[in-house]
Amino acid sequence: MTWEAEQPAGDSTWFTHDRFGLFIHWGLYSLAARHEWLQARERLSGEKYRSKYFDKFDPDLYDPDLWAQLAFEAGMKYAVVTAKHHEGFCLWDSKLTDYKAPNTPTGRDLIKPMAEAFRSRGMKLGFYYSLLDWHHPHYTIDTKHPLRGDPEAVADSENKDFSLYRDYMFGQTKELLTEYGDVDLLFYDFSFPAENGLPGKGKDDWGSEELIRLVRKLQPRILLNDRLQIGGDITTPEQYIPTKWVQIDGKRVVWETPHTFSGSWGYYRDEESWKSVDMLVKMLIDVVSKGGNLLLNVGPTGRGEFDERSIDRLRGIGAWMKRHSRSIYGCTEAPGHIRTPQDCRLTYNPLTNRLYVHVYSWPFKSIHLYGMAGQVEYAQLLNDASEIRFKQGRVESGIDNGAYKEGRDESTLVLSLPVKKPDVAVPVIELFLKGDRL
Repeated sequence: MTWEAEQPAGDSTWFTHDRFGLFIHWGLYSLAARHEWLQARERLSGEKYRSKYFDKFDPDLYDPDLWAQLAFEAGMKYAVVTAKHHEGFCLWDSKLTDYKAPNTPTGRDLIKPMAEAFRSRGMKLGFYYSLLDWHHPHYTIDTKHPLRGDPEAVADSENKDFSLYRDYMFGQTKELLTEYGDVDLLFYDFSFPAENGLPGKGKDDWGSEELIRLVRKLQPRILLNDRLQIGGDITTPEQYIPTKWVQIDGKRVVWETPHTFSGSWGYYRDEESWKSVDMLVKMLIDVVSKGGNLLLNVGPTGRGEFDERSIDRLRGIGAWMKRHSRSIYGCTEAPGHIRTPQDCRLTYNPLTNRLYVHVYSWPFKSIHLYGMAGQVEYAQLLNDASEIRFKQGRVESGIDNGAYKEGRDESTLVLSLPVKKPDVAVPVIELFLKGDRL
């Protein structure tokens, strides 16, 4: 069956149904408001970075219930939050470090109320955890490190004991998977190769095999991403949309693509390359039409708010999802024998046996579905359930009462559309198919 993928070790049933999630990148970098990699870009040591931002972090307007409600109303079904990014700062009350939110002016664990808010709305919860850590004293310098260009720091790095950092990473993983109830997804980030004479880091450095065993022991049903360089339940192509369903070794896999509203993950005050609501809706549709999930990111401000640009996009997506979520939830790629019409995307729900035609560019009068004659019982616009009439079967072209009549073959179904495009970001036509399944 063309809509099926290789089944992972974790429980992917909910994941491949829900299709749409919220990513949250939040940390000390939200105060700088100029990219979450600023520590590396500006070559700041852990001490300089901490002294500048740590004692200023006070998100007094943080309202996790509002965050969760905005995501819920946008149609998102799960959330993945950065418990720790590359800077090493922890949003939870880790017992293994003092570099954490409870020791800043905010004075509290920021993960716990967030987890409660999302779960109270029936949303699944995932944690992002950076394998990189530019603050830990025994994290060795590599090609991504802020001090990679400092000869003295590079030389001193040889005296560090990376195994102590690895123990720390294992300990923090255990905290996140034992102190916050059932965790549905764990997003590690990331492995990378050597470059410019400096080492990279990968599975042997992280102790990936042992780490995966720990994760499976603590949370057997959890979904694990693919960035430990081995294993993983979810393949995660980032900031682009694949041309087709992702395959590994010739087999279709469960996949998700993380994307930003603009060019950065963390809050970036002056960044202007924001995607429109229409583009974001089309991204979601395109991903689902290829059997994948979209994880869309918000970078909250240093005061703990989603900025107005983020809220505008979330509400715009939510307006579309309110009337069109049936073409997303539980849907996947259409069976391969169906030809996608020009300027359209198809999704298919194998349980309800309904096919959804997403019309990116509204045509004049007709959409032709080749090979679909005799397979459709009823058609309607999804936004208002208004009937779409259709024609099917063979008709010869020629002159009829002085007018030219276009022909069609016996396999073609022609949807007869209103001239005026519905006032939605992307119109969707819902086809009720005959029988139990295509």
